[in-house]
Amino acid sequence: MVAISQDLRVGIVFRPQLPPERLREFAASAEAAGLDDLWLWEDCFGEGGLTSVTAALAGTARLRVGLGLMPVPLRNPALAAMEIATLARLFPGRFVPAAGHGVLSWMEQVGARAASPLTLLREWVTAVRALLHGETVTVNGQYVILDQVALDWPPQTVPPLLVGARGPKTVALAGAHADGLVLDAGITLDGVRRAIETAAAPRPHDVVVYLICAPGDGRDRVTAELPVSSGPLPARAAVGTPAEVAEVIRSFAIAGATTVILQPTADDPDMEATLHLAAQAKSLLHE
Repeated sequence: MVAISQDLRVGIVFRPQLPPERLREFAASAEAAGLDDLWLWEDCFGEGGLTSVTAALAGTARLRVGLGLMPVPLRNPALAAMEIATLARLFPGRFVPAAGHGVLSWMEQVGARAASPLTLLREWVTAVRALLHGETVTVNGQYVILDQVALDWPPQTVPPLLVGARGPKTVALAGAHADGLVLDAGITLDGVRRAIETAAAPRPHDVVVYLICAPGDGRDRVTAELPVSSGPLPARAAVGTPAEVAEVIRSFAIAGATTVILQPTADDPDMEATLHLAAQAKSLLHE
């Protein structure tokens, strides 16, 4: 059996289909179960991403919390850098922000859709990352305009700023300008390998992969959420026993994922059971 890195992280998504009042208990359960990460989404028009991250971090002691994704059209880069830096100082090493285009129909719905989402994302990531690293930033871009902006409280431990990407142009942008990738659920093992090659990052990169997960009786629910594909289910999702789920996680780690985040289905009838399935699978990985 091919060995995987001891640094591989395994986590779970708290989906915005769940009410916010369940978040703190779920985060505490994820930490108690031994998972490494909890990841949150900022879907319109669900739960605020940074407020949810704060609640999850404040209610746990060890768990790393990721936010994937912040839609950049909704957030001024100076304000985003202030918020990220504050969380990074309050909870050093425990927050991982990720940014992306946002669902374009939602961005249009709120009057924030950019004519060139790729240009906006590149300008935004470059500016926010510079601010987090303590730089004074002046830029007069197509979308991002800053004049001698610097954070009063830059983070002492700078969090990696990731980019959620699907298309090759956004993947390449992430490789050139960000600290890592977030790859959406439904991506195949070959897709992970291609994304890493396309990113061709000049520095070490985090590669976070969402992986739809359910026990064996949830196979139909998983299949309904996956994009139509002729590929075998274990190359796209983790379904079955803890050992079967662990083997799928292992295959994605071998393909290049540094963090695998198990994603319950939107209609999961027992999120706690799926959480413990994830934790049992994680415990099997290094045995």
